Amino acid sequence: MLIKNMFKKQDDREKIKEVETIIGPSIKVKGNFNGQGNIVIEGLLEGSLKTNGDVFIGDKAKITASIEAREAKIGGEVNGTIKIKKYVEITASAKIFGDIECSSISIEQGAIFNGKCSMIPEGKERREEKEEIKS
Repeated sequence: MLIKNMFKKQDDREKIKEVETIIGPSIKVKGNFNGQGNIVIEGLLEGSLKTNGDVFIGDKAKITASIEAREAKIGGEVNGTIKIKKYVEITASAKIFGDIECSSISIEQGAIFNGKCSMIPEGKERREEKEEIKS
């Protein structure tokens, strides 16, 4: 099974038991995708993805969307803004074209990342967001 190959660490294998939604390799989703739980994407996604859980993006996935999640592991291609509250792991097979905002990050050798990365301490908001709220 492709999904099991994606989870090499024991912690990752434990998280697969908690997956709420799987977008398989032959699936294409267009639009705004909102969820509460963990999401695995192996197919195509265009639009936006928001979840309170974790996002796992497989090596062959192609995403043209903004992504918001608690944590993320990215192995495929992402074109769009990525906002992660905690930790994002970018594997060697990843190709990211867009900005990343997160608390902590790891990027394996071989990954492609074209964009800027903003490190925001966990639980803090960006200055622009605070200023928008005051207005």
